[in-house]
Amino acid sequence: MKFDYKEIHIGSIIKARVEDIDTDLERICKFLKTTKDKVEEMYQSKSLDSDILMRWSKLLEYDFFRIYSQHLILYAPPSKVDKQAEKKSMLPNFRKSIYTREVIDFIVELIETQEKTMPQIVKEYRIPKSTLHRWTKKYGNLNNG
Repeated sequence: MKFDYKEIHIGSIIKARVEDIDTDLERICKFLKTTKDKVEEMYQSKSLDSDILMRWSKLLEYDFFRIYSQHLILYAPPSKVDKQAEKKSMLPNFRKSIYTREVIDFIVELIETQEKTMPQIVKEYRIPKSTLHRWTKKYGNLNNG
């Protein structure tokens, strides 16, 4: 089953993680300082406040924020910015993108099905050509069967 990074429903993802690791509802309520009804409401929510999401991440030992990072990598790749035109910022500057296995598989599949060419992927997703070659060699269908 492939994960859908385009349409994120964080409540159902959290519920799936709770079920995967068999986390007790009492423990959840205690950790989040909330009621069972509020937890059920969160499971139904498409989005959650970042503070609540951080608490869920700590409780369930899973980085739910990374799901959104992967969405940005796939569906909102950064535009090319002139380095000299960049202004100094107080915000941290992340040098590398974090690619999950699902994202790597998605990109490799685009190449293998010829839905996109390597130059298109380099341009659209700003993934270095050497990285793409490494991924296709390591994760491509020719090496998985």
